[in-house]
Parts: sequence; structure tokens; C-alpha cells
Amino acid sequence: MRACAFAAAVLLVALSATSTARVNAQGGAPPDASDLAEGRRLFEQKGNCQACHGWSGDGHKTDNQMPDGANLRETKLPRAGLVMTIKCGRLNSQMPAFDKFAYSDGRCYGKTQADLKAYPTRMPDPPATLQPREIDLIVDFLLVRIVGQGPMDHAKCVQFWGGEEDVCRQLP
Repeated sequence: MRACAFAAAVLLVALSATSTARVNAQGGAPPDASDLAEGRRLFEQKGNCQACHGWSGDGHKTDNQMPDGANLRETKLPRAGLVMTIKCGRLNSQMPAFDKFAYSDGRCYGKTQADLKAYPTRMPDPPATLQPREIDLIVDFLLVRIVGQGPMDHAKCVQFWGGEEDVCRQLP
């Protein structure tokens, strides 16, 4: 009996530590449903992220004119890396910087607009700039709904949309 109680206590401590580590990695308490909904809206509309990354963040998009985006469902970037990538874009790529002042004062990778001219691939302008809070909301959405979720399937699609959608019927 004592062995079972001890094992249960160890499991409880381990689960608590894992939960705390996840909350702390996100920078505080887990996001609530309204923050996740706002992050999704920003991902889909203001940032227009799905134009390159696809609606599910897997890099599969419907518009052939947009550049191919990274598969965010398989990214290994931690929270800080996601924030930096959205804020500063990716040098020498088609990933735009969403921070209005990203390359005005060296805040991104220590570079300025003049430095960017040395790269063969010009970073495009974003569809809109994002405030730091908006970037945090997008990252919260990504971390909860997309990053580390693996390939999209029917069950994940239904969960992602909150119900059966036409796009989900096409998935295994």
C-alpha cells in the first residue's frame, strides 16, 4: 500500500512539474479561449500567415503565388524563437518582419535596412505590422493549436475547427 501511495505521490509531483514548466515556457498562465481565438484571427487575417504556412500551419497552401512557408506543425522553435521570427522575419528568405521598426535600429539580429541590401533574397513587406501583444497572441495560438501537433488528420482537423468542416472530410 505504501509503495502505491509513494508511486502516486511521485507521479503527482512529476505531472505538476511538467505542467508548471509548460506554463512557465509560455511566459505565464496558459492562454484562455478568447486569447486563442484572437491569436487565430491574427494568424488568419491581419498577419495573413496561412497564405504561406497554410490554414493548418503545415506549409500546404492553396495559393500557388505565395512563397512556401515552413511547416509550423513540425518546427522545433521554442517560444522565444517563434516571437523573434515573427517580429524580425528570416534573413535572406521570404518570411517578412512584422515589427514595424524591425530593421530601423538594429533590434533584429543587429541589422539595419542598409544591411539587408547585401542579401540576394529581399525580405518582403508584411501584409500588416503587428504590435508585441499581437505577436504574443499568435505565438500562444501556434503553441497550443499547431506547433508539435504533427501532420493534420481528420480528428485533429475537427478539433482545430471546433466541428466538422468540408476541409476535414478530405483528410484521413
